[in-house]
Amino acid sequence: MQTDSVLSTILQSFSRYYDINTENPVPPFVAEAVFHSHNEQFFLVKAAKIAQIDSNEYAFFATIPLLSQKTLEELCETAWETGLSRVKVSSNHRNSDVTLVIIAEKTENDAFLHVKKIHHHKSYRFGFLGWSDFRVILLENSSGRVVSNRAGRDLQKIFKSIKNK
Repeated sequence: MQTDSVLSTILQSFSRYYDINTENPVPPFVAEAVFHSHNEQFFLVKAAKIAQIDSNEYAFFATIPLLSQKTLEELCETAWETGLSRVKVSSNHRNSDVTLVIIAEKTENDAFLHVKKIHHHKSYRFGFLGWSDFRVILLENSSGRVVSNRAGRDLQKIFKSIKNK
């Protein structure tokens, strides 16, 4: 499967719940996806509001012919910093996660192993105003290998099934 068709399949699966931007994403990314969720809890009537909860996710998509460890680190830093710049912390904020999806034709071994070690976490006011976590998933198109960091493990099965289509 070509890299563009894999990206198209992934974006199509994200489009059900996310707002997709392929027109003008932040460079060096080829697409972005944004998810916002607002939830309110009441006690018997709407006037007796117990809680409001805001949850967000910012996903960035990159396609690259050959992924090196240096390029991986640059992509991760750009995605993390861009995602954090969009976080609006308030008393209703629960979490704002940042996800990086990399589709590489080939991956150097050190970069492939380094994905598992990537960890970014930020809490706002000791977690009272929420937190942000960073998920990275790498799909090597030529071999079909999929790897993620610890926070992105739940995405691995989904991406393996997308690759097998």
